[in-house]
Amino acid sequence: MSQQHEPHGEPNAKGSRNIFVRFQNGFERAFNRFRGGYGALLEQAIANRGVFVAIALAIAVSSLSLFFFLGRDYFPEIRSDIMTMHMRAPLGTRIEVSGRIATLVSNSIEELLPGHVENIVSNCGLPVGPHNLAFIPTPTIGSQDCDLTILLNDEKSPVWEYRKILRKGLRERYPGTEFTFQPSDLTAKILNFGAPAPIDVQINGPDMYPNFEYARKLVGKFREIPGAADVVIQQTMATPTIMVEGNRTFGLGVNRSLKDMADNVLMTTAGSQQTDQIYWLDPSTGMSYLINVYTPQPQINSVNSLKTIPVQASSTSSKDPEGQEMQLLGNLADITATGTPGVITHGNIMPLFNIYVSAEGRDLGGVLADVEKIAKDMEAEMPHTAALEIHGQASLMHDAYFELIVGLFAAVMLIYLLIVVNFQSWLDPFIIITALPGALAGIAWALFLTHTRLSEPALTGAIMTMGTATANSILVVTYARDQLKEHGDALRAAVEAGTTRFRPVLMTASAMIFGMVPMATGYSANAPLGRAVIGGLLMATLFTLFFVPCVYAIVYNRRAARQKDHIQNE
Repeated sequence: MSQQHEPHGEPNAKGSRNIFVRFQNGFERAFNRFRGGYGALLEQAIANRGVFVAIALAIAVSSLSLFFFLGRDYFPEIRSDIMTMHMRAPLGTRIEVSGRIATLVSNSIEELLPGHVENIVSNCGLPVGPHNLAFIPTPTIGSQDCDLTILLNDEKSPVWEYRKILRKGLRERYPGTEFTFQPSDLTAKILNFGAPAPIDVQINGPDMYPNFEYARKLVGKFREIPGAADVVIQQTMATPTIMVEGNRTFGLGVNRSLKDMADNVLMTTAGSQQTDQIYWLDPSTGMSYLINVYTPQPQINSVNSLKTIPVQASSTSSKDPEGQEMQLLGNLADITATGTPGVITHGNIMPLFNIYVSAEGRDLGGVLADVEKIAKDMEAEMPHTAALEIHGQASLMHDAYFELIVGLFAAVMLIYLLIVVNFQSWLDPFIIITALPGALAGIAWALFLTHTRLSEPALTGAIMTMGTATANSILVVTYARDQLKEHGDALRAAVEAGTTRFRPVLMTASAMIFGMVPMATGYSANAPLGRAVIGGLLMATLFTLFFVPCVYAIVYNRRAARQKDHIQNE
């Protein structure tokens, strides 16, 4: 075993008054004692190498089971200073009433989150043009809908805890009004592809009403899933509507067509711009203004007032006395209250219903698995002409996980093959990569102890860990090969490789670990990456310093024994 020689200038350095020199000397003495303790432990491990390797490998393999308890997310939700909430008042609520409810809701939010709310911006109803809705993930479909953007004081606010408070408090204060939350950070919006929830269950088929009833059954089951939140159907089928059905036979008898009835109803309720747009030119400015003539809304406040709408014939003459006489709408049509679709969405031409499901307090993968199970169990109740598909962020998670896991194993295989080319051996590269199970075990424990779910950044961190862990193992095995060629003792070579490469292995791992601490302790979406790298390198370093030398000693000591027996037999 090689001995460490003290530098010739150390006696003079010990008496130096330079604080940096004294610190360096003290550090070197402490580090040498630490390395000496490691060397003693390594000798004991190699002396009991069979038992040590079996126990360490069993711990590493059993630790991999923790991945099944972590839960799965695509990207982790981060702390933020903004929340986006959607409010849907009872269907048919007028825009001014929705605005008043939104004001009351804003006051209630400030009461439920005292001292945490800086400002609340509400946007109610549909815009004049479709462009505002084209680029905003909002479930707004009518005058009863409002989007509320809640700005918080702290940019690192636990928004998931605030959502729980608001869901409970607002539903108790405003029964009949529906509250849902949409992603507020840009990453989640992009991953949802514009949808207001990560899970989008789509029911597509030509029969609207049977499909809607089936969607309602699914919603009832989805709401029983632990962790499922904001389970709603985007499309409505019971928007309050007044149906005017003209009596064509009677209308023709008095020279009134269905077009006449429709034009007069539109002019009374919406104004003349719906039937005949008229502009007035201001001669002083040269500007044109649209003139809209309509009946004041306070005068149209009941079904009876609709029945008294006068219906005039579009074309009358002196020879047509029926056309000149004024007719009332109530005499020409049946007026009834009914419910109609608030919005109709099409997929492949056919009507489509969206069921949105969010995850709260549970991993997205677990909620998605339950949603898929319920959808499969209820296939027998689905209309024969309908088709069910699950879209959104959750559906992409399967593909992303598969690709990353395949990439992880591909990285390990590529590393192994590259080392084979470099070492011109199949055995030494295998010994080198035996530290990788320890790295995976460390990743599992790091995520488990920090209550971090498995996600795409965490898997990316696992791939990063493989390279650094392998590089440290290469240092140990390379030195062991050189020492074995020098004196031929595999056990001694393993101990010398561990103690000699102790410093560079710690330096490489420490540099990566300390560099990842700010990321791991931060609130960004890459925090799981930092935690995975730290946990993986901590365990991989222990495996590099203990497990790899023991495996090397076992393999080459047995090879030496077989060669010796072969020579004796000859």
